Amino acid sequence: MKKLLLLFCLLFGFININAQTLEELKATLAVQKDSLKAAQSRVDDTQSKIDAFPGWKKGAFGTIGASISNYNNWYAQKTPNNRAGNIGFTMNAFANLDTDAFFWRNSGFLNLSWVKFDDKDDPNDNTQWREANDVFNISSLYGMKLSNSFALSGLGEYRTTILNNFNNPGYLDIGVGATWTPIKDLVVVVHPINYNLVFSRYDAIFQSSFGTKILIDYTRQIKDISFKTNLSMFQSYKSSDLSNWTWNNSFGYTLWKMVGVGFDFGLRSNKQEALKYFVDNYDAMSGNPAPTFDNVDNKLQTYWRIGLSYKF
Repeated sequence: MKKLLLLFCLLFGFININAQTLEELKATLAVQKDSLKAAQSRVDDTQSKIDAFPGWKKGAFGTIGASISNYNNWYAQKTPNNRAGNIGFTMNAFANLDTDAFFWRNSGFLNLSWVKFDDKDDPNDNTQWREANDVFNISSLYGMKLSNSFALSGLGEYRTTILNNFNNPGYLDIGVGATWTPIKDLVVVVHPINYNLVFSRYDAIFQSSFGTKILIDYTRQIKDISFKTNLSMFQSYKSSDLSNWTWNNSFGYTLWKMVGVGFDFGLRSNKQEALKYFVDNYDAMSGNPAPTFDNVDNKLQTYWRIGLSYKF
């Protein structure tokens, strides 16, 4: 009996010691978490002061998406034996200089992807990797400050594809006007004196003209979140058929070190590109009227991608 009582006391004491130790560990952990929050707050405050100093600010982030599949004798689908793949990436990069008298903002955007579908039962199908997304954009904005939020500015922006039909078409905007920066990282450009120079072998469709250039860009990084939205518009004075706009958006969330998830989407309207597409695919034997600016179906162009992201 005494032995059982002694064993019970020892067991109760062991449990009580462990319970006290667990509570002490939890209390210590709470103090450590508070210390980490305080330290991170001091780090963020110091980083914001560093960011406020004049000088070059550089950065880049992007999204990578890929998938590969292989099916054998999967009879539930139309092509039971096939190999398929999709791979693509986007890249956003910037280099900005800000001083008390002027600023110089440079940015680049690249969006490329390839797709493949091989029907193993069809020896004549196309088994090669083919281009899907193909977007390339660079811009350089220089401004002489009139105040903290207004500046006289000049902009050069170039847009094209690089995998297929490089510079056909290619768009080069060169103009002057004003830039408004109401808040940090937001840039609004309005250039009423702008020439939209179009490079193309289709001179009857793609025409250069004078017009107004509007560019709105917001690039921001908040802790583990990086995002960029860029709207580029050209309104031609010659004809609305020569006007165009493109809106690109990129979001990245860091999950571990520099790796995370990313999402990109874009919208575009360009009547010249729509007319070129329908002219290239026009069948004169169909009996339909030949495509022109007056009858072309200028649908909204869109794309999106989700995948892994990497922050540089």
